[in-house]
Amino acid sequence: MTITTLPSRTLFRDASAVKRAAEKGPVFITDRGKPTLAVLNMADYHRLAGQPAQSLLDVMHGLDGGAPGVEFDPPRLEGQLAPADLKS
Repeated sequence: MTITTLPSRTLFRDASAVKRAAEKGPVFITDRGKPTLAVLNMADYHRLAGQPAQSLLDVMHGLDGGAPGVEFDPPRLEGQLAPADLKS
């Protein structure tokens, strides 16, 4: 595992470099030479947090579907729709 240290300006100027570095191991982001942030890839985060990795679908299934007893039945549009006139 490689630990990379990068200045905070790299995070803002070249976020893809931070992402690439996080694939190899933790990335420490420094501000004026002092570590202020740690960036981890999701697999490392789940391992450290002791949580199993979840897919987006698993997460969505775990979300509350809204307030009990509230139903939403949007009106159905009929006929042809014209494009909006955005010229003002």
